[in-house]
Order: sequence, then structure tokens, then C-alpha cells
Amino acid sequence: MRFRRAPAPDAGALAPPPTPRAVRRALPPAGQLRRERRSLLAVREQKLRDLGGLMLEMYRRDQFRQDLLVDRCVELGQLEERLAELDALLAAAVSRGKTRPSARCECGAPIFWGSKFCGQCGRPVAEASA
Repeated sequence: MRFRRAPAPDAGALAPPPTPRAVRRALPPAGQLRRERRSLLAVREQKLRDLGGLMLEMYRRDQFRQDLLVDRCVELGQLEERLAELDALLAAAVSRGKTRPSARCECGAPIFWGSKFCGQCGRPVAEASA
């Protein structure tokens, strides 16, 4: 019968655990963000209507339940926070894809880099850029 030796402690084992870092994730496509925002807006609209109907019904019956109203308002607040987050993500996703506008000739055709004349009308590029 053989006994195994316990592994010798490494210098790395005595090192402190790594600190948590912010994980950088890729932004979702702008279309996906827009769809989620549109669906959340529809849910928010429905919840607002339900809250108004609930308040009206409580008024009619003269029986107010503050805890129920607060819960519904908290749900709406969470939806608003997610909508604001989506707006920020959407602005970042859209601005990420933007580049400076391309140079155009007077005729409206794009001027390609390195060309000396417009490919559409034949004007010299120096005149078009001025």
C-alpha cells in the first residue's frame, strides 16, 4: 500500500484572490435593443392603464390598499429603469457604428479616397471639395 504525498503549497496558492473586474461584453445588435424597448413600452403602457383602473376601482369601493398600489408602482419604476438602460445601450450601439460623413461631389455622388475626379460627373475632386 502506497501513500500519496500532499502537494507542496505553491507560491501562487498564497497569493491573494484576484479582484473582480468589470467584464466587458459586446453590445447586442441595435435591432434587438429596439425590439426589447418596444415590447417594454407596450408592457409599461398596459401596467399604467391597470394602475389607473385599480385606483379608480379602489376609489369607487372606498377601500384603498396602499401596499398593492406601492407594489404596482415599484414594478413600473423597474420598467422605467430598464427602459433608461436600453436607451443608453441603444445610443451606444448606434453611435458605435457611426463614422464621419463621406465626401460628396456637387452632383451628390460619393468621392472615393484617392480619386482625382468624380466617378459620376467627371468634375475634378479639388473643385468638389472646395
